[in-house]
Amino acid sequence: MASVEQLRRREGVNLVQLEADIASVRTGSSIASIALPDYVEHTEGVTRVGALSAEAVIRDYESAAKEIEAMGAELIDAARKCEALTVQVHDAIAFMRETAAGYREEGRKIFKRIEECALFTEDVRKTCEEVKRRMKDVSVGESGNEEPAAEEPEPTEIAKVSVYEVR
Repeated sequence: MASVEQLRRREGVNLVQLEADIASVRTGSSIASIALPDYVEHTEGVTRVGALSAEAVIRDYESAAKEIEAMGAELIDAARKCEALTVQVHDAIAFMRETAAGYREEGRKIFKRIEECALFTEDVRKTCEEVKRRMKDVSVGESGNEEPAAEEPEPTEIAKVSVYEVR
């Protein structure tokens, strides 16, 4: 406390000269020309040194607050970009789902064609076996001088289906 009292008693501190020195270091012409933010004002009766210190501190805080607001603007821009990307992702997912559904439908068609071909092949095999059996019966019947039965073969499914219908 003794040093503070000594400072007050000293007559050598020239506040006007101190303000001029500070103003020459700063880019502005004087400290008074730098406006304070709207949300603060000097209290009646505060000393010049206290007012200058308070102004310096509030300017630092205001500068930090402006930087924080700038970060907020950057975050808003990033959020817009994320929203646009999210829309693109949803579009891509919808396209993938449609493509997958198309593949499933095509697979179902091919599955059905293969099974139809398998059934057709089985009918052909049975018909061929029946014809072979009849040919064998006819050739066995000729050697025994037996007359083959005059039966007309029943039309099978193979006779009703053409190759083009399988496709």
